[in-house]
Amino acid sequence: MIPVGYMAKRVHKKPDKFQAPRVVDVYSVSNCNCQDFADYIKYWRHNGYWFFDSPEIMKAVAMENAIQLGGTSLFYYEAYEMEFDGESWLPYSPEPSFPTNVVAPSSKQVEGFDVVNFTGKTSPECSGLSCSSLATELRTNLHCLFDSFEEAETNVSHGAFNASEPGPYRIFPVSSVDWP
Repeated sequence: MIPVGYMAKRVHKKPDKFQAPRVVDVYSVSNCNCQDFADYIKYWRHNGYWFFDSPEIMKAVAMENAIQLGGTSLFYYEAYEMEFDGESWLPYSPEPSFPTNVVAPSSKQVEGFDVVNFTGKTSPECSGLSCSSLATELRTNLHCLFDSFEEAETNVSHGAFNASEPGPYRIFPVSSVDWP
């Protein structure tokens, strides 16, 4: 797994449309059902993976732009170094025009594994488990994530996401961390 960065999110309870009995809330990497703290891209402080290298950078963006971080949860993301295009696993890398120097947290709690599509090859687009409601068909944990990398990789490799959102798909361990 490669470190890709941090994001502050507004975690919500399971949407009413979900019929997934195990899901209590959504910790998706994408912005669809677990909102990012802001429309952050326009501030151009993200790294080449389109996340933040440290929580301090997000705090600075929030302070400079009067964005409230109260009520947000902080997540740290790593990612499998390969993406699946529907047929093969291929390597990918960060956008080279953005510096990428992710500072690893001193401690983290892995909450599960998300699968996210990246048709534009930049920021995360949709988390199929929550955005496309695949959690109603596939076994997930209470945060709408797979419990293991193996479950995520097997489902992606066997085409479980191919009919949801266009690929390529990337697998992310989703870790909660404390605000410094």
